[in-house]
Amino acid sequence: MPVESGSSAAARQAKQKRKSHSLSIRRTNSTEQERFGLQRDMLEGQDSKLPLSMRSNLLDLFSQIEREFENLYIENLELRREMETLNDRLAADGQTLEGADLAKGALKTKASHSTSQLSQKLKTTYKASTSKIVSSFKATTSRAVCQLVREYVGHRDGIWDLSVSRTQPVVLGTASADHSAMLWSIETGKCLLKYVGHQGSVNSIKFHPTEQMALTASGDQTAHIWRYMVQLPTPQPVADVSQTPCEDDVEFSDKDEADGEVEGPNDCPSVRLATTTLRSHQGVVIAADWLLGGKQVVTASWDRAANLYDVETSELVHSLTGHDQELTHCCTHPTQRLVVTSSRDTTFRLWDFRDPSIHSVNVFQGHTDTVTSAVFTVGDNVVSGSDDRTVKVWDLKNMRSPIATIRTDSAVNRISVSVTQKVIALPHDNRQVRLFDMSGVRLARLPRSNRQGHRRMVCCSAWCEDNATCNLFTCGFDRQAIGWNINIPALLQEK
Repeated sequence: MPVESGSSAAARQAKQKRKSHSLSIRRTNSTEQERFGLQRDMLEGQDSKLPLSMRSNLLDLFSQIEREFENLYIENLELRREMETLNDRLAADGQTLEGADLAKGALKTKASHSTSQLSQKLKTTYKASTSKIVSSFKATTSRAVCQLVREYVGHRDGIWDLSVSRTQPVVLGTASADHSAMLWSIETGKCLLKYVGHQGSVNSIKFHPTEQMALTASGDQTAHIWRYMVQLPTPQPVADVSQTPCEDDVEFSDKDEADGEVEGPNDCPSVRLATTTLRSHQGVVIAADWLLGGKQVVTASWDRAANLYDVETSELVHSLTGHDQELTHCCTHPTQRLVVTSSRDTTFRLWDFRDPSIHSVNVFQGHTDTVTSAVFTVGDNVVSGSDDRTVKVWDLKNMRSPIATIRTDSAVNRISVSVTQKVIALPHDNRQVRLFDMSGVRLARLPRSNRQGHRRMVCCSAWCEDNATCNLFTCGFDRQAIGWNINIPALLQEK
């Protein structure tokens, strides 16, 4: 009768232990549903201020953590048993002291390796579970309410930019690739005026701080200043749109869109002549803005330069050069003579005109792709957005590194910052619009479904602080602008 060797017996024993381990796991999994059902019944019977859905979500997450720790605990017990078996075998073989020490060293190395693997697995499990819990809390504690109030439809091509006038009457302005700019009644959604003086795509629109004048930049290598006079129609009652939490995101196919052409407003009066035409650029003028006081304007172009003009004389005052690639945006400070320009060279530059004799410039290299826009806040901050899917908040007093970084899942286009609420609106290439505070905490995401929201890339956002009905506007390449009512509780803004 053959005698079984010690090594084959140990292998058979280890195989039986692994089999019993797998059976124990199966038994554990088979009773999971019964245990979860019992726990959920107990959960419903408990008195708590948390919503039932939130408590159920927390129970699922903690149950996942418990299962991971249970499996790790069983593996740890098996390792201890294997170590004890090996120790018994060494003692039965009667090895010398040196051999025993060597075996102990090997066992120590194996145990150390197993312990490190166990520690790494615990860390990974803890991080993953913690991130799920944090994301769950973010989704459930954000009670911001976003309501689509009105859609502004009439352009025949995508809308690049929009802005809200700073004087009475308050109107919405849009700049489109259909070579026109339109002024809209915020309350009724009716087109009040159409500017058709450009020969190329209208890439931006900004209103004079104190007068009824608009500044538009175009692909025809010019910027135009034109006056407007509009009379607001009688406000109509807002359609009864149910208030929607800002986390709704119902995906839909592009086939759900209407295939028909958008009809432009036939009864909208038009303006064809500009009061001032600014020429000096050798490429597309992509953006323009008024400096403090409205006596000077700055333009940004694909010719890698930004120009400063005198409004009254139309003369070029300064040419701001230094960017290595095309400019994408320019913005002026609301209370100081500061200009920030952004470029495809992954940088944005701060130009200081506060001292007439010294014009300083600072270069900031915080992004890894095209800087699509950089805007000032009322305080001492600059917020920059990029195609690298990040938004960074900078302090003007110390701009060596950003004070907050927002990481997203899509390229960011022309951002805007609310003066009163201190909220950043991020329009994305993936048709989403997200809201963050100045610390980088996400507050909300505007609802988007087959019934509301943008159907194409969202190009720009703009806040309106003085309107109780619509306080945020967005536009995109679906040829429409949308007015939103954003209600963010003070508690969320303080976080």
